[in-house]
Amino acid sequence: MDEDFIEVIGGATPLDPDERAGLKFPHIQTRGELDQVEQVNIQDGLLWLNKQKNPDVLSDTFIKRFHKEMLGEVWEWAGTYRATEKNIGVAPEQISVQLRSLLDDVRFWIENETYPAKEIGLRFHHRLVKIHLFPNGNGRHSRIMTDVVLTKVMNDKPIHWGDVNLQDAGKHRDEYIAALRQADAGDYQPLFEKFSMKE
Repeated sequence: MDEDFIEVIGGATPLDPDERAGLKFPHIQTRGELDQVEQVNIQDGLLWLNKQKNPDVLSDTFIKRFHKEMLGEVWEWAGTYRATEKNIGVAPEQISVQLRSLLDDVRFWIENETYPAKEIGLRFHHRLVKIHLFPNGNGRHSRIMTDVVLTKVMNDKPIHWGDVNLQDAGKHRDEYIAALRQADAGDYQPLFEKFSMKE
């Protein structure tokens, strides 16, 4: 049987050379191994985040610094905007401009109470994912950043992203991606319906 047709189960999926570019651990060969070291680093990033007193969350400096704190032990490029085209995301030269526009919009929405807190959070999340700032880690970074904006800027509750890992393939991830795509087309309702605020 052609090995392209062999389904690789769970974290045993091998990383291709492009996926390993900038990886600080040359011994890592599979998606599962990578997930493990990234998760440890993300926990360190969350500890760093919890120590920050009144950070300027809605700034590119903070956004890059947090990405570096959550993935900088794993990736050389952590905290650096991507310089290459991806199958999603704006052109690399548009990243800073689009992010600045998003941050200005979010400040305006908060100051003018344009939308409820949850809607501001999910609109922020969608646009951050759509810009696709970094070579990798954008989904996790944008979900945590959304919760940071809700809790540290709006003094509200974080989003309940679900009880399963959105990094893992499956129905929950498929629905999440479908909701983001509908938001791309201007229909945010599926995203609002899918995610609630934590109690």
